[in-house]
Amino acid sequence: MTDIKVIIPAYNEANSIAKVIEEIPAIVSEIIVVNNNSSDDTAINATRAGATVLNETRKGYGYACLRGMDYIAKKSRKPNIIVFIDGDYSDYPEELNKIVKPILEENVDMVIGARTKALREDGSMTPQQIFGNKLATFLMKLFFGSTFTDLGPFRAIKYEKLLELEMEDKTYGWTIEMQLKVLKNKMSYVEIPVHYKKRIGVSKVSGTVKGSIFAGVKILGWIFKYSLK
Repeated sequence: MTDIKVIIPAYNEANSIAKVIEEIPAIVSEIIVVNNNSSDDTAINATRAGATVLNETRKGYGYACLRGMDYIAKKSRKPNIIVFIDGDYSDYPEELNKIVKPILEENVDMVIGARTKALREDGSMTPQQIFGNKLATFLMKLFFGSTFTDLGPFRAIKYEKLLELEMEDKTYGWTIEMQLKVLKNKMSYVEIPVHYKKRIGVSKVSGTVKGSIFAGVKILGWIFKYSLK
């Protein structure tokens, strides 16, 4: 039987986290919410909704994801697939079934939920997000011949392949690091178009000038780092 676990990094997502948890399909064996130093009731609401809640006081998307992975690594039974999804309710959790389908049926290593324009709610992605995605995926195509069109956070990957990537980014570069390492390690991947809506609350990255700049620097840094190898 396939064991699927979900990791949700969450910082001040008290108003949305329960909605995300409640709409994740029953095929998932465990939902792990990593409370990333929230100052609201994120942890309480996630616990009430039935998730396993971990605390990571070092703020950063990558720190939260790594904390979730560390928890899983210490379990006696390891999962087959790890799914990452944000806690802001911008994704449609019920689409997890189609995110994992290529892994289950076609033995693909990683699947990215691509936030295609046709399926995006107007205003769900900021202009800087759209520009950043286009630039990053253009550079990945230019340097590595990739077919990625998005850096979408809703993604699934075989657990054994995730370990092989030796993920290290602690903050905004987590998603691009994973995709670059998949390319460098010649792992198989596909994109599946997913619906995307306006998040609940304000984005901690694209919703601020500081966050947008730091994310852009991180993304470009990872791309050029790998292009020089």
